[in-house]
Amino acid sequence: TSGVSKDVFAPNRDCTRADFVTFLWRATGKPVVNYAMNFSDVKESSYYAEAVRWAASLGIVTGLSKNTFGAVTCEQAVTMLWRFAKQQGFDTTQGGMAIREYADYDSLSAYAREAMAWAVNTEILKGSNNRLLPDAACTRAQLVTLLYRLESQATDMVNYSGYVTDWMYAPESK
Repeated sequence: TSGVSKDVFAPNRDCTRADFVTFLWRATGKPVVNYAMNFSDVKESSYYAEAVRWAASLGIVTGLSKNTFGAVTCEQAVTMLWRFAKQQGFDTTQGGMAIREYADYDSLSAYAREAMAWAVNTEILKGSNNRLLPDAACTRAQLVTLLYRLESQATDMVNYSGYVTDWMYAPESK
């Protein structure tokens, strides 16, 4: 596996949406899909283009606008992870009020509340100092932690590919 270079993972660097979908795409065995992708900021020659195409085809990502893909915040990352989990057959209907105990609960975007509640209730997301930090940039280290926590719950999933050695790192270029 590799990170941003042969021997550097850059855990404290902000995670991009490209990193994120590449991690997920690798987790499912790098499926190829026939889908018209219209993100103006995703070049067909990009190492992550097929990953974005796959994620968009399943509704895991929708872009920041109709034609832009962009960077990722904590609540965006959790929402994409929740959509991915649903696609993989996870039970994403867990209820509970634990999320309301976080000091910044009211700052969650409406679109992310169900996903964030699922992540808190399954302990995939644990927050920091009683805060969820929904608008904070998600670092590569935080993202692989979320993915690891999800993957550790997935070992009993029949339809989960589990390519753990291949999907935890997304190189910046090939």
